[in-house]
Amino acid sequence: MAKTKAADNTTAQYEAMFLFGPSATADLEGATTLARSMIERHGGSVILIKRWDERKLAYEVNGQKRGTYIIAYFNAPGNAVGPIERDVKLNEQVLRVMITKADHMNQKEMEAVEPQRIEPREERNPWDRPSWNDRPPRDDRGPRGPRDDRGPRRDEAPAPAGEPAARE
Repeated sequence: MAKTKAADNTTAQYEAMFLFGPSATADLEGATTLARSMIERHGGSVILIKRWDERKLAYEVNGQKRGTYIIAYFNAPGNAVGPIERDVKLNEQVLRVMITKADHMNQKEMEAVEPQRIEPREERNPWDRPSWNDRPPRDDRGPRGPRDDRGPRRDEAPAPAGEPAARE
């Protein structure tokens, strides 16, 4: 099933989250200009672009431990998303980008987008944590009763009525 060109050229509203390395903190204007130029180079028109947050990353990305997030809302044809992501991969200043559709958002909601506050982890003392030894044993096979409650083994013939099963 091949898509038609007309289906790919329909414009939609997108949200792009660009992750820049720590150098973007010093040159914020240059980072937003770079993100804007990547979008506009492929036929997009920027609605809103702003610095979202600077954070410590959960894991290192290209050897960087901190990053600056820039969020952009834009209108673009559907076939522009792939080339924008390719430009990011070729650019050394931008570590990552995530582009999603944002047709459900209006201008007021876009301007109100703010990062969530990072809550510090609650530290607990080792003696407050549940011990693995205090837990009941886990048996996936179910409850076991006396052997006579089970049926006969495959190699044992069923005992005639009234006689106990032979055991070795």
